[in-house]
Amino acid sequence: MCGIVGLLVKQPALRGQLGALMVPMLVGMTERGPDSAGLAVYTEPVQDAQHKLSLYCGKHELDWSALLTSLAADLAAVHEISAMANHAVLTSAADPEAVVAWLAEHTPSVAVLSVGRSIDLYKDVGAPAEIAERYQFRKLRGSHLVGHTRMATESAVTPAHAHPFTAGRDFCLVHNGSLSNPHLVRKKLEPLGIEFETDNDTEAACRFFEWRLREGDDLKTAVHRGFSELDGFFTFLMGTDTELLVTRDAFACKPAIVAETDDYVAIASEFRSLAHLPDIAHATLFEPKPEEIYSWRI
Repeated sequence: MCGIVGLLVKQPALRGQLGALMVPMLVGMTERGPDSAGLAVYTEPVQDAQHKLSLYCGKHELDWSALLTSLAADLAAVHEISAMANHAVLTSAADPEAVVAWLAEHTPSVAVLSVGRSIDLYKDVGAPAEIAERYQFRKLRGSHLVGHTRMATESAVTPAHAHPFTAGRDFCLVHNGSLSNPHLVRKKLEPLGIEFETDNDTEAACRFFEWRLREGDDLKTAVHRGFSELDGFFTFLMGTDTELLVTRDAFACKPAIVAETDDYVAIASEFRSLAHLPDIAHATLFEPKPEEIYSWRI
């Protein structure tokens, strides 16, 4: 059992309130996921020549400024870093694959959580309220976000196993449910050059969509293919730099509710995480239907 939350603000004037509106949603899902939590927030994209990399260094003390100095000495480009506890967002004009390779070689204790032009990602173990406070989620600004609280059922409780999972650029996925065939999915994808970092069943779904997007599918087409390839129970919530998408399996046994007004679209596993939102009494409320795809664009 896990909790999912998503929020997209339609009015640019509300982007400064995105984090403050989201935190009660995330904390409201604590009973569904008390062991770890995370979110991906989509901000104004960086310049065309730049990418952002969300980094995590675990319990290790790390001098982020020293990392930046070393990176700049080896990769001649403009780099900036913004640190928050054991997370940091690195903005770089260097090729992102070169930056990822440099980090793997020179700072193997640092995990790359996401890559893109809009996405910032934070996740860690602990109670959702503690994580929200640790990384000052209330201050987050942006157009939309995807969040998750986890109750581990099939793999370890570690930051790497926490959600969201990411693949490619500016794509993330959170999942409530369980897949019965993640090992078969992995067996199919690894010979195609898709690399896995954990044994989490959700990562199998994320990598499946990575493969389909790489092959030229748009996100909705990839999700349609997933209905026949991914066996099990799921509510998937996904984000890209321009889109928020939710879907459920053919039995729709994992809960989800959507609230939509002229100002926002909010998604959660349970209504209690939406009850605080402004004008919620006049929102259009519905439960996503089985194997239907619902998406909203900024």
